[in-house]
Order: sequence, then C-alpha cells, then structure tokens
Amino acid sequence: MVQLDPAPRPIDTLPMRGVAADIALIDRTGALDFAGLERLTGAVAAWLSAQNLQPGSRIASWLPKTRLACVLPMAAPRAGLVHVPINPVLKRAQVAHILADSGAALLMTQEARIVSLEAGDVPGDCRPAFESEIDPEGDVMPPSSADPDALAAILYTSGSTGRPKGVMLSHANLWLGAISVAHYLKLVPEDRVLGVLPLSFDYGQNQLFSTWAAGAAVAPLDYLTARDVVKAVDRVGATTLAGVPPLWVQLLEADWPAETAARLKRLTNSGGALTPAMVRALRTRFPAADLYPMYGLTEAFRSTYLAPELVDAHPDAIGRAIPFAEVMAVRPDGSRAAPGEPGELVHAGPLVAQGYWRDSERSAQRFRPAPAWSHHGGIAVWSGDTVVEGEDGLFRFVGRDDEMIKSAGNRISPTEIEEAVLAGGEAAEAVAIGVADARLGQAITVVARAVGDAREAEVRLRERLRRDLPSFMQPARYEWREELPRNANGKLDRAALKAEMTS
Repeated sequence: MVQLDPAPRPIDTLPMRGVAADIALIDRTGALDFAGLERLTGAVAAWLSAQNLQPGSRIASWLPKTRLACVLPMAAPRAGLVHVPINPVLKRAQVAHILADSGAALLMTQEARIVSLEAGDVPGDCRPAFESEIDPEGDVMPPSSADPDALAAILYTSGSTGRPKGVMLSHANLWLGAISVAHYLKLVPEDRVLGVLPLSFDYGQNQLFSTWAAGAAVAPLDYLTARDVVKAVDRVGATTLAGVPPLWVQLLEADWPAETAARLKRLTNSGGALTPAMVRALRTRFPAADLYPMYGLTEAFRSTYLAPELVDAHPDAIGRAIPFAEVMAVRPDGSRAAPGEPGELVHAGPLVAQGYWRDSERSAQRFRPAPAWSHHGGIAVWSGDTVVEGEDGLFRFVGRDDEMIKSAGNRISPTEIEEAVLAGGEAAEAVAIGVADARLGQAITVVARAVGDAREAEVRLRERLRRDLPSFMQPARYEWREELPRNANGKLDRAALKAEMTS
C-alpha cells in the first residue's frame, strides 16, 4: 500500500514510481510500461520546450483519451509550462472561452476538432498543434526539479454564476492528491484502473495520477454506452472503476456476465450522493468490490471519503477527511459547529488550490484564512456547502448554498445556461433551475418568457442549443410564461421560482 509521505515532488516524476517493466497504460494501441511512460513524457516535454514558449505559458489540450492526452498533465509541467485540459465534449463557445481566459499559447487537438471551431474561437496568439508533430522517439527531457508550489495546471470548473473559472493547481496539490487517494483506496501495483471519466475533471485526472503513484496500470476509455464499459472491464482485467451516480444507473441496467462483474474489487463514487437503493444494487451486482463514496470540489481536490466498512451502516454520510486534508463544519461567525449542528464545510491543508486564474475577486470570496481554531491554518476553501459533523466524526451533506445545478455528475452554472438560451432571441427572459431527477440527479428546467409564439420559440431554441451546448447542458424541459416573478429590487426572483419548481 502507498505510504503517506507528506513531502511533495514534481508531478512529472510520477512515472518513476513504477517498476520500469511493469505496465502503466493500456489503450487501443497496446500496453505501455513505466519506462515507456517516462520516455513519452520526456519526449513530449522536449517537443514543448522546443516551441520557444515563455516559462509558465499555458498549454491547452482538447483531445479524447489518447496517449498524448494522458502524458500532457506531466509533460507540460516538466517543460515549465501549465497544462489546461478541455473536456472533449464541450462545444465551440466553451472551448473559445477557456482558450481566451487562460491565455493559452498552444492548443493540442485534432484536425476534426479544429474544423468545428469558427473564426475567432482560437485567439490569434494561440497556435493549434497536433499529435503527429511530436516524435515519440525524439529527444527526451529528463525529470524536472520544479518547486512543488509552482503552478502546474489550470482546471476549469463552473461556478454558481457566469462562465467556467480556472482553478490553479500546483505540483504539490496534484502530487499529494495522488498519494492520498492511492493510500486510502489501497491501490497496489497489481491493480488495473479503468478510466471512464473525463481527464479535464479532477476526479478523472487523478485516476491517472493515483494509479501511477501506486505503480499500477490505468486503461483510459472513451465510451459511448454502458456495454462498452462492461466489455472494457473484461478486456483489460479491470479491478477498479470510478463513476458518478448517473453512470452507475446505466451500468446497473447493463448486462454483466458474473465473471466480469467479479473482476471489480473497488468502486469509487463522487459527483453526487449514492442512494441506499443504489448502494444495495451495487453490492448485489459487484459482490467482490469495496465501495468508496467520496465528496470533493475542484478548489480543494477532495475533502472526504467513507470507508467501505462504514457504508452499509452510514449510507447518508460523506465520511471523514481524506489524508492530508482538514475538514471542518463552521458556523457563520467562524466558530466550530457543534456535533449535529449545520455549518459550512471548510477545507484546509496542502490540497487547497492556489485560487482562481486571473480572478482575484472570486478567489477572495472562496479562498480565505482558515478559522483560528483550525489545526492546519493558512488559506482554506470555504465551500458554500452545508454539512453536519456527527458525534461519530462522520460528515453528512445537508445542501448547497449556491445555485449550482448538478446533472449527470457535472456541475453546471445556471447563468451559463441562461446566457445560451437568451443568445438567439427566442426568449426574452429565462431562469435555469435544477429539478430532482432519479436518473440525472438534477434535470435542467428553463422557465422563460418567449418572444412570439412559445411553441415555435421552443422548437427553434432546442435546435440551436443542440449545436451550441454539450449534451449534459441541454435543458430537459421548458416552461413558458407570460411573466416571470420579480423581487423587491426588480430582479428575477430565482428563489421563488426554485421553490415553486422543486416543491
């Protein structure tokens, strides 16, 4: 089992944790051992270094789970650059925003993706580049000796308002997160981890890092159906699978040969709570698997996990702090909430990110000094989520203080949905709300006032948004009204609409 060494190292040295001849990566082209992973990381880093970019330049990647996509999170920092992964399912508007906001100097992508963009989507000072430009047998850059506090990555995540914001992560954030997860999941070199989550998602990226921290093998998978996942578990001999609740719903509906289901020894969940019924179903379908429910946020990587032996007795709990993290329930006055008393979840320790990229105002709101009674101190993440800590030391989630919509494991800004709805002129006003849904967690409902006939407006709007928004951001339902409620300040009364739609 991976030991908890609190001393961080440069994230690009991860390949050196595995035995050179052991398999590190399994993909469509075959298997790559740790020696090959180190060489490929060094070759990509050398190519990046030869592009004559300024130290600290941002390198964006908009790729499926190719080998390049898997090594860029290490190769870019090795070259003194900052990696900015972009979810491959995002459409041009979101891609253009991330490229412009990050100030990316290079976009690693594919020809087919470039042609889907329009003029101006890629800033003039950002050059598209392709995997074919890199010679994997070319020069190799050796592992770096980077300062653990140096910026290594910017992961974009939606906030409660506005467009996605970039969370700044250091080498230390990434390294200690990998060590922490590998330790509490008890990963060993014999494990094979099937990576089905996006690499732009901190949960998905950490599957690479924590697997390699344990000297184990990861098999990245771009899947279309649950059946693809079932086949991949069998094909690669997967022992570990991470998912979000909507994915588990799909996988539980799929046909699993008993011998394939029995391969899985470890299931991990984040991005939403598992219901007791889902826990029971997972236990039945995967009888040999330990189940690890987890709670996290990109700004602090991950906060809690519930040990497998506690899941059945405490299905409502999100668990205890993960290694290296300090998690607290805090009253509005900054004092510690009593056991059983609701408080804001505050996360301190070395997993706390460095703030939001080029956004000091929002950074100051979310990243603030830890409470005076904190053991770790320093800057903490004030999550905006309400939790209670029980007498048993287990935390339980109460609710979100912001207006985020969590659908199919994705955190979605209602403001971004509303901006997209209003952009084409079909609606004059719109409010996006997350409504409880058994399959998605929350489904997106838009309450709007139409310009002209509402039925015609909805037809045009759905057609346009299919082009402009990824599938997970598509509204499931529209409710058209002659007038939307307003509060005393003349603003749209979101709270009243949400209460009405969710009652």
